[in-house]
Amino acid sequence: MTTETPSTFHDLETLPTAALLAGLNQLDQTVPLAVQKALPQVEALVEAIVARLGAGGRLFYIGAGTSGRLGVVDASECPPTFGVPAGLVVGIMAGGDGAIRQAVEGAEDNATQAWLDLQQFNANSTDVLVGIAASGRTPYVVGGLQAARAAGLATGCVVCNAGSAVAAACEFPVEVVTGPEFITGSTRLKAGTAQKLVLNMLTTATFIRLGRVKGNKMVDMQLSNDKLVERGQRMLMDELSIAQPEAAELLRQHGSVRAALAARSSEKQ
Repeated sequence: MTTETPSTFHDLETLPTAALLAGLNQLDQTVPLAVQKALPQVEALVEAIVARLGAGGRLFYIGAGTSGRLGVVDASECPPTFGVPAGLVVGIMAGGDGAIRQAVEGAEDNATQAWLDLQQFNANSTDVLVGIAASGRTPYVVGGLQAARAAGLATGCVVCNAGSAVAAACEFPVEVVTGPEFITGSTRLKAGTAQKLVLNMLTTATFIRLGRVKGNKMVDMQLSNDKLVERGQRMLMDELSIAQPEAAELLRQHGSVRAALAARSSEKQ
């Protein structure tokens, strides 16, 4: 596994801060290129997700450690960004929600627990499961994908080694081979960055395809704080060529940018 091969940097404890940062930055610049090579695989997985969600299914992520936390983050950001229900994209962490903040020893080694965790959500053949595992060998993820695939779910993964057990367990593998880490084996670094980039792509492309973006704007975003209310007002000002007070009133009346645009459009007809 290339994620476990020795770092090309040595005697890190002897280096000054500037050299440490330069080394980290040097390796970070290789990550987008690794993701680029995997874009055909990402495309295939996005198409599978769009098909299932478009037909009423859900997207589940499973993972352990950094990989699991990244899935939880991506899932939690979909409702405020795209205005979708909280249960449409679900991140499940080996060891439970408590493991988001504090590691649960041995949780990732349980090959049967992921499917049990998924059953709490009544996961079924209408849904999609994406396993996230930098190493590509996490038993929690392998077992979850195998059980889900047998139950008829569409299955994909995001891994950072080629030819892994996780990739073999699913239909739509995404393999972003990131190579040795700055600190040997510390996949919270390059591998974690690569996984975050891919997860961004999966949900962003999916919800654009499903009509949750208009032009280049988040017209369905939740107006949950002053910054987002102001952003919504600017969207209406740009789209309708109106002043801020009118945009604010439209947003207050209709509750979302999309609803405000639809109301104004119907008024003109």
